[in-house]
Amino acid sequence: MNNKLVVYFSASGVTKIVAQKLASALKSNIYEIEPVNPYTDKDLDWRNSKSRSSLEMKDPASRPQIKNKILNFSSYKYIFIGFPIWWYREPSIIDTFLESYDFTNKIIIPFYTSGGSGFGKTKENISSLAKNALVKEDRRFSISVEESELKNWFDSLLILD
Repeated sequence: MNNKLVVYFSASGVTKIVAQKLASALKSNIYEIEPVNPYTDKDLDWRNSKSRSSLEMKDPASRPQIKNKILNFSSYKYIFIGFPIWWYREPSIIDTFLESYDFTNKIIIPFYTSGGSGFGKTKENISSLAKNALVKEDRRFSISVEESELKNWFDSLLILD
């Protein structure tokens, strides 16, 4: 069985494209984190301090609900988690995901998309939420990334069986 899983949350579709390319390059399974209440363009208006995403990101306890669970999560060892950067960190729904599973003895490899914001303290956040997991260094990718670049990144990690 394949022990690699690409997990992603994509609000605008950019992270989804990168995740699909990564899953193809790795020949891995893929899972989309879907919110129970999908985000609208109005929800994602970062210029509006009262938009849904702005309010979620201001509240460290915010945990948007996820629609589906991953079956056989325990069978995966390497979890690639992709998401857009919001306010220099992972969206709150990623926190929901990380608190929904047991990451003991798993290796998390975060990747993200961004219009320019940095990763901030995301690695530390992921490490604190996914207890007992090894969290590797993150990597930013643009929508134009080629599968060959993703495969080279994968090969450079030197951690996989």
